[in-house]
Amino acid sequence: MIRGLYDWTMGLASHRHAIWALAAVAFIESSVFPIPPDVLLIPMVLAMPWRAFQFAAVATVASVLGGMLGYAIGYGFMDAIGQPILEFYGKSGQFDELAQRFNEYGGWAVLIAGVTPFPYKVITIFSGATHLSLPLFIGVSILARALRFVIVAALLWKFGAPIRDFIERRLGLVFTVFVVGLLGGFYVLRYL
Repeated sequence: MIRGLYDWTMGLASHRHAIWALAAVAFIESSVFPIPPDVLLIPMVLAMPWRAFQFAAVATVASVLGGMLGYAIGYGFMDAIGQPILEFYGKSGQFDELAQRFNEYGGWAVLIAGVTPFPYKVITIFSGATHLSLPLFIGVSILARALRFVIVAALLWKFGAPIRDFIERRLGLVFTVFVVGLLGGFYVLRYL
């Protein structure tokens, strides 16, 4: 099923309305869709590098709006809609335990999920379910998603197709290591 969705999404990249497809995929990926918008963003930027930052902006705005849908699902429909989505991604069992601590560090969780390979949709729904501050959620989502999509677009704009393999296979790891280092640095500053 996932492979079929991936192939369908890749087919959208060459469509004449690809930018709308990018917006749609970025929007629904932030709340329910399993395929990340990078699948469209990468070939679109390679095909039209002069529009790289426009594509990154569209992906960012649509992703944040989709994240707000995920937040609304968690906030208003946790039992009926949110719980089955979390179960699909294998995250429902941890809900009660994490909900108690989440709002204390929720902004960091949104930032981490927004830039790393961790499914952002899980955090958008969880943020709504735990009633994380909406302005905090939106602000950090804008920062995280812009950081992710602008970096991808900038790398492709600057280096073209040769950087594609690095982005597809290793950029998630680089983002994860960066976030771990950033959090580790804050921890060291706070406790040493």
